[in-house]
Amino acid sequence: FLIEIFSPHCLSRYCFVFALGYLTVCQITRVYIFDYGQYSADFSGPMMIITQKITSLAFEIHDGMFRKNEDLTPSQRCLAVRRMPSLLEYLSYNCNFMGILAGPLCSYKDYITFIEGRSYQLQQSEANGKEDTKYEQTDPSPNIAVAQKLLICGLSLLFHMTITKTLPVEYNIDDNFRATASWPVRFFYLYVSLMAARPKYYFAWTLADAINNAAGFGFRGYDKNGVTRWDLISNLRIQQIEFSTSFKMFLDNWNIQTALWLKRVCYERATFSPTIQTFILSAIWHGVYPGYYLTFLTGVLMTLAARAIRNNIRHYFVESPAVKLCYDIVTWMATQAAISYTVVPFVLLSVKPSFTFYSSCYFCLHIASILVLLVFPLKRTQKGSKKHESVQPVWSRKLEEESLLQKNNYSTTNNSFSQKQEITCRYQALKQ
Repeated sequence: FLIEIFSPHCLSRYCFVFALGYLTVCQITRVYIFDYGQYSADFSGPMMIITQKITSLAFEIHDGMFRKNEDLTPSQRCLAVRRMPSLLEYLSYNCNFMGILAGPLCSYKDYITFIEGRSYQLQQSEANGKEDTKYEQTDPSPNIAVAQKLLICGLSLLFHMTITKTLPVEYNIDDNFRATASWPVRFFYLYVSLMAARPKYYFAWTLADAINNAAGFGFRGYDKNGVTRWDLISNLRIQQIEFSTSFKMFLDNWNIQTALWLKRVCYERATFSPTIQTFILSAIWHGVYPGYYLTFLTGVLMTLAARAIRNNIRHYFVESPAVKLCYDIVTWMATQAAISYTVVPFVLLSVKPSFTFYSSCYFCLHIASILVLLVFPLKRTQKGSKKHESVQPVWSRKLEEESLLQKNNYSTTNNSFSQKQEITCRYQALKQ
């Protein structure tokens, strides 16, 4: 209704405020009326996904029908929607059966391309800009990708149902454990208990991805060897998560589609402090538990400190392979400790147990992060420049390039955009 009655100039703001406000009401109802402190499948989960879709589409319509082409970033230009969707298209995009429960988020143009049966005819653009059509004759089968993802789901579920139960995160604030365990033991248990808490997310997101693939959605073309790629809307990369050597690398590979949503609706459009605004929006979207806000506010400190350290000292350790290996080991350990320390309130949910945990650690990483920011200067960069992209805290240049490659090579919203123009747009955007 808001999309229909407001002009493209202002509909993105109204839709964003209304959708996020309605989601917040749903979250308050769920937490403080129905089921405080319990993880359960209820109406608020689908509403989180639909909120992402509603706000993404509103901004894409705003970009396509109001803003000038030269004012858009390459990714905004390729995602821009240049005509109003019909009611059937709108409801189909928001409520299709593949993504209604757990998502993941996809762009409107990718979804419409799939529905209209054009997602398998993606042209492969070579490095010289020429079109390579040698793989477009055969419709790819998702069977192997689905089987692999279902195997990951099974292993994740098995791990969660067995190991996770024996390593509760709540044990980190047990009085006896805090009084008797040494610091190395406590930090080791902190790491393994938070690592054990992740498989339930691996299960849910991988299953959601497999469901979309089984329906035929999620095809991203072929690699250079002609192997099909079914990761258009994948939400995580488990190996990169578990072996991440920086806070940024972890965030790049965790809940990928939500990270892209935050980037597109907030980070790229924020006029000041985009990192802080993005983390606050992420906390609001996740819900109203105080632990979420403690986690994301701590995440701001960790992100800025990690960026400062990386910018100021990393280049001293990358020349020699042996030194680089030692540096990677140390940064892996530091990253896992920082991630575990940061997300404890996200699991504990309430203020009192969260502060019990942080006070038992003497707020050590909070203090260390503040000291790092006082000692090491943060480089000021112009938004949108290459230099800025190399240090932004959540989304790496590699992820941005991959997200550009993911987008379909056909215009779905304006007949004046030919297939060849769309391919050229994506190739030039990738070069930039």
